Amino acid sequence: MEMLISIITVVLNREATVEDTLRSVLAQTYPHIECIAVDGGSVDNTVSAIEKYVPLFEGRLKYISEADSGVYEAMNKGLRMAAGDVVGYLNSDDVFKDRYVIETIAQTFEKPEIDAVFGNVLYRRRNDERLLRRYSGNYFNPGMLPYGIMPPHPSFYARKSCYIKSGGFNTNFRIAGDYELFLRFFLKERICYRYLDLDVVVMRFGGISNRSFYSVLCGNSIELMKACRINGIYTNWLILFSRFFMKVGGVIRWLIVPHYIWRK
Repeated sequence: MEMLISIITVVLNREATVEDTLRSVLAQTYPHIECIAVDGGSVDNTVSAIEKYVPLFEGRLKYISEADSGVYEAMNKGLRMAAGDVVGYLNSDDVFKDRYVIETIAQTFEKPEIDAVFGNVLYRRRNDERLLRRYSGNYFNPGMLPYGIMPPHPSFYARKSCYIKSGGFNTNFRIAGDYELFLRFFLKERICYRYLDLDVVVMRFGGISNRSFYSVLCGNSIELMKACRINGIYTNWLILFSRFFMKVGGVIRWLIVPHYIWRK
C-alpha cells in the first residue's frame, strides 16, 4: 500500500493567503496526500475559501472550524484528524517551493528506519517576492537544542507514530511548543532522522515567533528555558543568548552565497 502523507494547515483569518497554500498542496506531484485545514473560528472569508477547494481535492481535503486555545491545540486537532503514515505542517501564509517537494520526502520514508526528515526553508516578506534568507537544516544536530537551535519546523515531516508516542504538542506553550516537542523527539526518544538538501517551503516573514527582536530575546527565551526545564535538559540564559550569534552567522552566509542557489 502506498504511503499516505497528511499535510496539516492551521489557519485563522487568512483569507488572503490560504488559497495560495492550498493550491501549492494541490499542485504536488505525489498523489497520496491528504490535506487537513484546522480553522480557529475565522471571522473573515477563510472558511469559504477553504470550502472552494473541497471538490478540487476529490475527497482528500478535510477541514474543521471551531475556537481553540492556541496554535498548538489546533496542531493537535489536525494530528488527530490525520490518517496519514507521515505528517507535516504547512503554515497558512506559506507555500511549497515547487511541485516535487512531497514526492522527494515520500521517497526518503521508503526506508523503514527513518522516523523524520527535514530540509531548508526560504523566507520572504509578505507582498514582496524577494527572498530575505535561506534557513538551512544542514547545520542542525541534536546537541544544538539546548542553545535554542532547532530544525526549520515547516520543513519537518515525521511518522505519525512518533507524534502518537510522544503525545503531540504541549499546549501550555504559546510560541515554543514545536521546540519542546523537538526536545522530546531528538534528545529523549532519539528518533532516527535525515537531513534533505531540499528547499521545502517559502515562508512569508512575520509570524508570531519572529515579530520583533524584543519578543525573540525575552518571550522566546523564557519559553525555551521552560521547555528544557520540564524535560530535564540543562541550559541557561547565556547558552540561550549565544544562539543569536549563530543566527547572525547564518544570515551572513546567506548574504555571501549567491541568491540563485534557491532556484535549483
